[in-house]
Amino acid sequence: MANIASQKKRNLRSERERGENRRLTGAVKTHFRRLEDAVAAADAEVAGAEHRALVSRIDKAVQKGALHAKAGARKKARAARILAGAGGS
Repeated sequence: MANIASQKKRNLRSERERGENRRLTGAVKTHFRRLEDAVAAADAEVAGAEHRALVSRIDKAVQKGALHAKAGARKKARAARILAGAGGS
């Protein structure tokens, strides 16, 4: 444990930032599961809505720094493949 006050504050801030990053990336994973379920159910309307929500979540995570820009682009490409029915992973 840190003895210096500024390091204690930095540790608290790091914990808070890590929690926010995990919430953002976890939401992206949740939306991927929802998209895959919608595609598996062959519901084009729901799948389209889930895809839009997923892309929005990815963009927000990239904007806030929880995801690297290229990781975000890769995830959006994967989402497009899933929506098209190509599968992927």
